[in-house]
Amino acid sequence: MSETPAKASVSEGPSRGNAMWHHTTPGSMYEYIQVASFSIGPDGLVEQWSSRAEELFGVPAADILGKDPVEEFVPEHLRPRGHRKMAEILDGREWTGIVPFHAPVRPGQAAKDGIAEIYVMPTGTAAGEQAAVCIVVDVRTLRRIESDLAASQAIFGDSPFGFLLFGTDLRVQRANERLAAAFGGSLDTHRGRTVHDYLPPNEADRVTAVLQRVLDTGESVTDMQIVGTPPGSDERRHWSINLYRVHSPSGRPLGVAGLGVDVTRRHAAAREAAHARRNLALLNEAGARIGNSLDLETTARELLDVTVPGFCDVATVDLYQGLLLGDENPHGGGSGSRSGTAGAEMRRVGFASAVSDAPLTGGPTPVAVGAVHRYAPDSPCAEALRSARPQLVPAQGPGLVQSTLVVPMVAHDTVVGLAQFARAKGSEPFGERDRALAVELAARAAVCIDNARLYRREHERALILQRSLLPPGDPEAAGLDIACRYLPGTAATEVGGDWFDVIELPGHRTALVVGDVMGRGLRAAVAMGELRTAVRTLALLDLEPAEVLTALDETARGLGTPGGPSAAFGPGSGARKSGRRGARGAQDENLSEVYLATCVYAVYDSVTRRCTFANAGHLPPVLVDPAEERAVMLDVPPGLPLGVGDEPFEDVEIELPEGAVLALYTDGLVESRDHPLDEGLEALRASLDVPVPPPGGEEKAGQPPAASGTPARSLEDLCDHVLESLDTHHGEDDIALLMARVQGLPAESVGDWALPREPRSVGRARELARTQLESWDLELLVDTTELLVSELVTNALRYGEGDIRLRLLLDRTLVCEVWDGGLVQPRRRRARDTDEGGRGLQLVGLLSTGWGSRRTPRGKTVWFELDLPKNGGGTTDPTEALLSLF
Repeated sequence: MSETPAKASVSEGPSRGNAMWHHTTPGSMYEYIQVASFSIGPDGLVEQWSSRAEELFGVPAADILGKDPVEEFVPEHLRPRGHRKMAEILDGREWTGIVPFHAPVRPGQAAKDGIAEIYVMPTGTAAGEQAAVCIVVDVRTLRRIESDLAASQAIFGDSPFGFLLFGTDLRVQRANERLAAAFGGSLDTHRGRTVHDYLPPNEADRVTAVLQRVLDTGESVTDMQIVGTPPGSDERRHWSINLYRVHSPSGRPLGVAGLGVDVTRRHAAAREAAHARRNLALLNEAGARIGNSLDLETTARELLDVTVPGFCDVATVDLYQGLLLGDENPHGGGSGSRSGTAGAEMRRVGFASAVSDAPLTGGPTPVAVGAVHRYAPDSPCAEALRSARPQLVPAQGPGLVQSTLVVPMVAHDTVVGLAQFARAKGSEPFGERDRALAVELAARAAVCIDNARLYRREHERALILQRSLLPPGDPEAAGLDIACRYLPGTAATEVGGDWFDVIELPGHRTALVVGDVMGRGLRAAVAMGELRTAVRTLALLDLEPAEVLTALDETARGLGTPGGPSAAFGPGSGARKSGRRGARGAQDENLSEVYLATCVYAVYDSVTRRCTFANAGHLPPVLVDPAEERAVMLDVPPGLPLGVGDEPFEDVEIELPEGAVLALYTDGLVESRDHPLDEGLEALRASLDVPVPPPGGEEKAGQPPAASGTPARSLEDLCDHVLESLDTHHGEDDIALLMARVQGLPAESVGDWALPREPRSVGRARELARTQLESWDLELLVDTTELLVSELVTNALRYGEGDIRLRLLLDRTLVCEVWDGGLVQPRRRRARDTDEGGRGLQLVGLLSTGWGSRRTPRGKTVWFELDLPKNGGGTTDPTEALLSLF
């Protein structure tokens, strides 16, 4: 054995002046036990005293040599026994025992007590006398070593962690029971093994490299994850190991200790949690992204955006062709049937893939997006449609796809389509958890698709209702050239309550109406229809515009109540109005829904070219004067919206220049969330600042020509120009635009005479009518007109008051008006056979196209209308009409 010098230390006494040398490797047990020795001569006195004895007893050799150890160290009450044992030892007997000792007190040091285990061996001197050599060990050090060994055994033997101690050659030196139980064999069989005996080659090489690094650098490794398969098992296990280097007391590396724990269950739980988090995230994403559009195909593609690649690698969506075409029963199944029909036509509406060159799933023949197809009756897809249950289809033949989930899309117990989710080879196979998630995702998309279908159906019905309430074709009116536009809002919004109307009134007058019910949806469209009907009814009563809006306001406040809009016109309407208002105030708010609407109502007289406006909270009309070629907002008091009530409306009469253009519109044209209302109104006014051609398309004498270099626009072109100019300002709301160009009735088409209140005025009226009709080349209407004029003037003389006025108007029809100062309205009655009179108004009704009466500011006007012969209007023989009355 080679001798290795130990670290030199400076001795406290003469005995430690030389360096100490180890005859064993550093870190041996002697360094832990600290063995001391001394010798006793024949006289029982100390002859030799080792340096270790100095450390153990705390007494230097100079103070103990030649002294009795019993007297120096043994307590006084034990000294007699100690002397007896000393005598026995000097007689040649060995002795081993535990002896308490008390070191003598030295100056500057405290007394040292202890327990020593002494082994005494007899020896002889050169003279043949008996002596002894004593080996002493500190008992407390031995007990500490025993305790440490016991604790070490308890820790590594009973530990729930597997323990391996690798030597510097990276071979196992020690293992505990936990590791042996995991990998099999006894503790001794693990000694000398390497990492390659426990793990697969790739994993073993990685762990060996880490062990070598820990041994070389001393840097610990915590929670290192390794995967392997225990002997005799096919189950992959996961372990978490901690590695640290082990040292001797002198700091010499002894090897690497490893503590490992099986974390397979923890990995499985973490994987389950990760799947749950992924599924929850997918569901949250599906809730946020699917159903944002009310378009069927867009909703289907939103499902693909969510699932690829987060859930699968390839996905397709098929919807029933009947569903996309708007059929009430899209797949032909029975009413209320949960299952679908496998043989019905399907359309591929979406495909998404995260894998290049991935096939379009669904059968042996690829189906392109947009193609209409049918599934084979015996296919998994057909079975999924029939049963409304998902089907797991394994891979068929070579290809990229390893398995496919075929999931019917069920909403409200109705199958609306089929979704297919496929995973490519190399991805994790579909499990039960994936099946449940796929069903949930498909169901969410199906509900959104079904809602979109229902919305589309209701939206189309509402649009049909709304368009049916608008004037058909291009409206016509006397003295006006009219162009109109109606644009619904964007496809994603509901129908609105915008409307416009052109109502022909007696005397070649025209009522122009534009309104907007606040709110959207079918209810707003229905309210719009009710208000439009009310406006037409009120207009035929020939009321002033302010009176029309007052009655319409009462109608709007009645909409939605259980009693509905009670009659706002006719006798007693005022009493019912106040009584209904009080009763409605006592009702619960939920039972009385107020419909608010804005409306502008204008009545244009083609003879005088004067227009009377009344406004109920609507945007102001715009007038384009051809002389100034500049659009202005008319100063019409806005009033409160319809349905608010308790505020009167005001009439404003304005004379319109010949060739002027009047524009009425709804707020959708000028209002947007992107800009203030004033900016939109200014943009509308600017778009109308263009030259407008006079009636007939030619410039008349005395009118200023169009601006140089700026071509005049027709009324239809002007409508299109306004919509194109304001295109960036609309699209969210409906737009109604009504434009009318003034074409006053020419003076030669008007005959107007005042008649005195005397009987001969009847003959004078017939003469004036005949002369005027002959100048208009309307000889075919002379007889009928003379007869009816005679009846109306006679009634004015008999029942009216004040002077009489006769007026004939020629436009698309012939209108005759007789005015007087009386307020009593004529009433048609049925005369008896014996009555001599009472048949005048019946005769007027038989011979005319239409007749009626209206109040005026200073009396009343009774009128009748006849069709012109050139328009296909025929005349009734007056004689036959008179005979038919009897």
